[in-house]
Amino acid sequence: MNKSIIDTGDVILTTVGVKSYEQAIVEAMKLVENGVTALELCGGFGHKGVGLVREAVKGKADVGVVRFDLHPGLNNKSGDDLF
Repeated sequence: MNKSIIDTGDVILTTVGVKSYEQAIVEAMKLVENGVTALELCGGFGHKGVGLVREAVKGKADVGVVRFDLHPGLNNKSGDDLF
């Protein structure tokens, strides 16, 4: 897993690279527990993956997603097919 934090003075942007939906859920819950109120998921997350994260945070954070139904960085597959 890779993690970075960028503080612009107005916004703190935390990026977390994960290898599975399960890891994404764990990391999303940690972020929410630490006060994060908005999560933006990578386009590699399929519809199922977004739903799993949204369900896990139980409304404690807004969940958005950059949308690629088939992600060019994942050999034109959806995360739903890979994870």
